Amino acid sequence: MGMERQRRQKILVVDDSEINRSILADMLGGEFEMIEAENGRQAVDTLECLNLDLDLVLLDIVMPVMDGFRVLEIMNDKRWIEEIPVIMISAENMPAYVERAYDLGVSDYIQRPFDARIIRRRVLNTIMLHAKQKRLMGIVADQIYEKEKASNLMVEILSHIVEFRNGESGQHVIHIRSLTELLLSRLTQKTDRYGLSRGDISVIGQASALHDIGKIAIPESILNKPGPLTKEEFEIMKTHAAKGGSMLEHLALRQNEPLVREAYVICRWHHERYDGRGYPDGLEGEGIPISAQVVALADVYDALTSARVYKEAYPHKQAMEMILRGECGVFNPLLLECLTEVSTQIEVEMHMDSRERQLQMEIRGVAQEVSQNRELTASDRTLRLLEHERTKYRFFASMSKEIQFEYTVVPDVLTVSEWGAHYLGISEIQVKPANSLALYELMGKRALRELVAKLRDTTPEQPVIEYSCAINIRGERRWGKIISRAMWSGDEPPEYLGAIGKFVDIHEEHRRIEALELLASHDGLTGLLNRDSARKRIELLLSENQNKDYALAVVDLDHFKEANDQRGHLFGDQVLKHMADMLRRSIRSSDLAARVGGDEFLLFMECSDQAQAQAQRVFRALSGNFEGFPISVSMGVARAQKTARSYEVLFRRADQALYAAKRAGRERCFFYDDSMREMLSVLSPIESDEDSVREEPGK
Repeated sequence: MGMERQRRQKILVVDDSEINRSILADMLGGEFEMIEAENGRQAVDTLECLNLDLDLVLLDIVMPVMDGFRVLEIMNDKRWIEEIPVIMISAENMPAYVERAYDLGVSDYIQRPFDARIIRRRVLNTIMLHAKQKRLMGIVADQIYEKEKASNLMVEILSHIVEFRNGESGQHVIHIRSLTELLLSRLTQKTDRYGLSRGDISVIGQASALHDIGKIAIPESILNKPGPLTKEEFEIMKTHAAKGGSMLEHLALRQNEPLVREAYVICRWHHERYDGRGYPDGLEGEGIPISAQVVALADVYDALTSARVYKEAYPHKQAMEMILRGECGVFNPLLLECLTEVSTQIEVEMHMDSRERQLQMEIRGVAQEVSQNRELTASDRTLRLLEHERTKYRFFASMSKEIQFEYTVVPDVLTVSEWGAHYLGISEIQVKPANSLALYELMGKRALRELVAKLRDTTPEQPVIEYSCAINIRGERRWGKIISRAMWSGDEPPEYLGAIGKFVDIHEEHRRIEALELLASHDGLTGLLNRDSARKRIELLLSENQNKDYALAVVDLDHFKEANDQRGHLFGDQVLKHMADMLRRSIRSSDLAARVGGDEFLLFMECSDQAQAQAQRVFRALSGNFEGFPISVSMGVARAQKTARSYEVLFRRADQALYAAKRAGRERCFFYDDSMREMLSVLSPIESDEDSVREEPGK
């Protein structure tokens, strides 16, 4: 069978003069299917009869029954003007006529007498431009969905990096964004005091995902502590706001992007409170940026209604009552009104699937913008949406440090993420990439052509490919794989539009995984093992080496509080780092050292019959002076015997011995014996302020 004949484009000519219609039909009939109407009424009836299956309307102004302006008014009322372009053709050349025609949405205005070449060219240009706009709008709709999924994936990755250590669910930042946008949307309906546009709300919502990024720098023993924090631990916890702001403030790329600026504001000030009792800067009232105020309220609500290691989830109604009664801090009264007014919607939104919720928010946002800006052309709106998506895409690409790319067939352009282009040593924009010398040098002609062929061989049902290859990065050959998704149109038959994807450097991927594993197992300040990692390794050594003798020591810095009180917490951190270095130097490579919380450390050593002498040697090595501050320790030691070969028993006995050493006057090293068994009583938890809603309600 031969190829199906391509559909001819249809043009409706509306003119009361038969000769004018005939001339236009002669000029254009060879290329287009011509349909005629002799007045405005017939034109409207034809549009309805053909169900808008037209590519262009050529419209006269002065006609009996119904003139051209009335036709345009009906097309605007029925929104047909958005589907079908109109060229006004008339002998009238008064400026008022021309201006009114353009105000009613015509794409072009041509005066009689006709010039065949001009008519044909302007008709072709209008049809082609409108077709491209419709296609672009379809592409934008697809790209909004696809890029929103990519952005959400990056948000989830970033949230999991923080929440993997923080013991929270991966939904936390998704909830914060939803709550933030709901509250801001309601706020803009109540007041224009803050001058927030729909675009501002979207940027703030996206930036809210990074509100707790500073918790990467907080020790896991504090983040995941199941009970209340001590005063010292809470002071460390509070530093996450300033540290998160500092991370973004010193971000090398895209420092002036609105998303980065809003993320910094939110990171640093989302724990400030309206009465000035927040941190880190004690801002008060409207001195706190509105974005930080809203994220603070959203953060508290989600913390209350979510389960944490230190509490169960509260029901929606109880959480609302606690916030409104002021049990979780003081908030802007206007924001509390907004919270109350969207309470029902919040309860519904929090039970929706996160991706469905975000897509619905994006669709609502676009619809609202269109309805409020009817004079905005489709191309202007498209450019604004694409620029917004591009900003998000480039920001997350720089944060994730991945080589990401996007290819479009029309125009024939490959765009590489800013970080990726810098890493590869090529320009971000590659025009006609199939012939690019830079790409040939990077991956070779054969690999490039194979990749292009694999993408074009995909289908809309199976658009994803993986392609392994080596690339030359500044003279070094690096192996990896390209993961890419082909983009197809929704037409019949579907058209290949381009692709998006990334290159995964196997070496860098392994290095990144190792870094994350190191971050999860080590104390962020001292670089020693954290408590959980130390416990797991000790349990393994004890179980695998039943015939070896071990000793576990708990070491406490004497008078450490004076370092913080007299010379500040930064100096205190330096003392802890110095202590960690002393521990490393005093033990063998086969021994373990860990920081188990605050100024308390742990040692695990293989020992012999001279265990006491060995422990005393280590004890004496842990004294000295740091920048004028005297260093001394108290130390409790327990031997791993047949009846005490579990981590829990060893640690409890070493802790009891440490308690005995402190009671004896500190600066002592005691070995556990049975006389110490009853020395430690069960102490009630130290009450303390805590991050967000870890505070006891009402305190």
